[in-house]
Amino acid sequence: MRTISAAVTLILLAGSGPLAAQGWIEPAPHILGGGVSKIRTAVHVSVTGRIALVEVEEWFRNDGRILGEGDYLYPLPGEAVFSNFSLFQGDQELRGETMDANQARAIYEEIVRKKRDPALIELVGHGLIRARVFPINPGETRKITLRYTQVMNRAGDALQFRYAAGLQRTVTYAPLRDGVPIHRNQSGTVPLSFVLTVEDGAAFRDPFSPTHRVRIEREDGTLRVRPEGHLAGNFALFLPLARGLVGVTVAMHKPSHEAGYFMLTLSPGNADGTVEPRDITVVLDVSGSMSGEKLDQAKAALRQLLGTLDERDRFRLIAFSNSITTHSDGWTRATRRNLREARRWVEGLRANGGTNIAGALEEAFRLSSPTRRLPLVLFLTDGLPSVGEQDPERIAQQAESARGRTRLFAFGVGYDVNTYLLDRLTAAGRGATEYVEPTEDVEQAVGTLAAKIQHPVLTDLELGDAPVRLTEIYPLQLPDLFSGEELIVFGRYEAIDQDRRGTLAMRGQRTGRTERFSTNVEFPAHELGNDFIPRLWASRKLGHLTRQIRIEGHSAALEREIRETALRYGLLSEYTSYLVQEREAVALDARLGQRPRDRAVGRLAVQAAKQSRVRREIALEADLNEMEERAAGADDEDTKVAAGRMFVLRDSVWTDVTHHDSLSVVEIEAYSTTYFELLRSLPELERVFKLFDNVLVAGASTSIKIVSTNAPAVLGAALERLVREFRGR
Repeated sequence: MRTISAAVTLILLAGSGPLAAQGWIEPAPHILGGGVSKIRTAVHVSVTGRIALVEVEEWFRNDGRILGEGDYLYPLPGEAVFSNFSLFQGDQELRGETMDANQARAIYEEIVRKKRDPALIELVGHGLIRARVFPINPGETRKITLRYTQVMNRAGDALQFRYAAGLQRTVTYAPLRDGVPIHRNQSGTVPLSFVLTVEDGAAFRDPFSPTHRVRIEREDGTLRVRPEGHLAGNFALFLPLARGLVGVTVAMHKPSHEAGYFMLTLSPGNADGTVEPRDITVVLDVSGSMSGEKLDQAKAALRQLLGTLDERDRFRLIAFSNSITTHSDGWTRATRRNLREARRWVEGLRANGGTNIAGALEEAFRLSSPTRRLPLVLFLTDGLPSVGEQDPERIAQQAESARGRTRLFAFGVGYDVNTYLLDRLTAAGRGATEYVEPTEDVEQAVGTLAAKIQHPVLTDLELGDAPVRLTEIYPLQLPDLFSGEELIVFGRYEAIDQDRRGTLAMRGQRTGRTERFSTNVEFPAHELGNDFIPRLWASRKLGHLTRQIRIEGHSAALEREIRETALRYGLLSEYTSYLVQEREAVALDARLGQRPRDRAVGRLAVQAAKQSRVRREIALEADLNEMEERAAGADDEDTKVAAGRMFVLRDSVWTDVTHHDSLSVVEIEAYSTTYFELLRSLPELERVFKLFDNVLVAGASTSIKIVSTNAPAVLGAALERLVREFRGR
């Protein structure tokens, strides 16, 4: 046995998103100690045409007592095209080499084996720049400058920029015993600044990122994009070209031997006089339970909404309690005089009586609108029907038969609302339900929607022809497109054996006319970039399935599909993790066969409905990661959550709580060839394997156990069979 007391320091990246390290210095084999660590990184990107000029400056300091030397390693996004790189240490040029993801795989896997750190597995799949650096003396700080050009891919009517970023931490491995680190000490993040500049900013609509929140600045024709907060994980940025009425961005992810994934983004830009005039009906609950602060907030929200109308719009105001009161019998044009009168009418509203929801909806849909106008109903209530028709099923049926082409947006205030009724109403009407909990502000909720729907650009959107068959598209029914708001759609496309190029067509209505637009696209037969798309697609699917089970009722088939989707893509669901006792109660109610409308009221119902809507509308990987972390809650020492699964520590092994004795167990040696092949075949396990050294994860008919001792190799046909048995298909 050999023990080395000196520490070996490695700079790497980790965090909630995928690991994609900035550069680090891997010590030379004869360097058994030292203290070279990175202290700062600055990234500057300049875009000209389709070319991104990238300059990365990284500062390293040797805090050790011996000379530091080794290889500088810089991971690159695996699918991007790079050229013309140069590398300097101070003023001295370094000789380096570039490798694609396949060439770099063996190097990354060897680093993971040597460090025995599961967090490092996320490096596998990236390209690599490698160069030997000159020695860094004790106490010395040296700057390494990397410059390269990246050809940005076309993504429909947009350009896509990719960057390997991440939340950097310094990990010190010490001491070693038989070449294996006994423990890992982690320190704080390394400062990273990032800015992307486009001199010809007018050529692009506002950029957007599906992975990170970004801040956009425009000044004197120059466009700058910066991440909000610390840049972490794989960064994807799309720059829509400023062409036509709507910009179309299409990105794909396509593993081998299965259907592909796509993300479609429609960017209408700002209003330019082409928007569709609106007929807006506001229906406000003024029953006794709305008295006080709730009614004050609702009045303020109505005043704010009226301020978003212009003379092209018409409006109606309806208040309901026991009876129905209207501001006027017909449509009112939104002139300044009429809006002043409407505000006075709103100020005179008082809360009293019961809740006649059926009568209010009947009045809301009484008047029709011509095809050149977009009819919208905003319905706000804080209670259950207590006057007139009170059965939620019959109320919903009556409203659906009378709705016509009207869009319905509902606001449920507090916990005494029927989520089944409100969600069913809006699901059929190209709208959405916003639930406002007691601690939240009604005015803010209504104001946010009022701002969003201010300028309709296209309505009744539909996808047309495509070079491949598109399936499982979410949202199922495309909502209307409003100025200044991207519409993001996720879906699958059929498994294909060769790239398919062609036109993706779309159509929509604008002021009574059909508008058609299209973009040239390529659906690849193999594309491992854009790996954020599958989980965002799966979250949308889960949101749809959970709303479906709450509206239509429980079925074994729906529960199975929810469970399989959640586990396949590492997402939380009430049918997999059972993280919170209250969620178990919700799932149990479903199993007992209760009708959806019988478990549609109360705090749990409202929170479940809100969670379902968030999933249906998720569009940002950072938001998805935060949502999963919040839903998982705080872990204790013996219980942890990863990839939508709960694990408990049993006999030094983190064990999936869904594992049971009837499942066979296949042991895989950590960091072996089988280990890495398994991760390529079951990418959903990456988030599990990077968190745990020794873990048992349950599959459909077979569980997989990662062990540190020797285990037989499982390769070829045996590995394919293991994957099928784990996934159950």
